[in-house]
Amino acid sequence: MAMAARARGWAVLRHGRPHLQPRAWVGLPAARALSGSAEKAMLDRIIRVDHAGEYGANRIYAGQMAVLGRSPVGPVIQQMWDQEKEHLEKFNELIVDHRVRPTLLMPFWNVAGFMLGAGTALFGKEAAMACTVAIEESISQHYNNQIRVLMEEDPERHKELLEKTRQLQA
Repeated sequence: MAMAARARGWAVLRHGRPHLQPRAWVGLPAARALSGSAEKAMLDRIIRVDHAGEYGANRIYAGQMAVLGRSPVGPVIQQMWDQEKEHLEKFNELIVDHRVRPTLLMPFWNVAGFMLGAGTALFGKEAAMACTVAIEESISQHYNNQIRVLMEEDPERHKELLEKTRQLQA
C-alpha cells in the first residue's frame, strides 16, 4: 500500500513547478495513512520540487534580465528576481537541514529556465510579464495544495515547512 501511495505521489509530483498542477495532490493517500518512511519521502518530494521550482524561477529572471535588464522595466524585473533569490535561499537551507537530494534535473532547469526567460523577453516586456504572471499563479496554486496536505497530516509536526511555504506566498 505504501509503495503504491508513493508511486502515485511521485507520478503527480515529478513534473514539479512551473507546470500548472490543479490536481497536484489528488493522488496522495490520506496523510494519516502514511508511514514514517512514506511521510519522509513525501516531505523530501515537497522540498525537492519546491527547490527546483525556485531555482527555475531564478533562471527565468536571469534570462529576462539578460534581455531587458537595461530597459525601463529592468529595475522591476530585478526587484522580482531579488525576491526569488530569497526564496531559493530558504529552500537551499531546507535541502541541507532535511538532507534532501536536489533534483537531478538541475542542469535542465538551468538552461530551460534561462531560455524561457530570455525567449519571452525577446518578444517584449509584455510577454515577459505574461510569463511571470502565469508562473506566479501556478506557484501560488502549488503552494496552496502543499499547505492543504501538510495541514491534513499534522500541522504541528510540519510547522517549519508550513511557515516557510506561507512566507513564500506573501
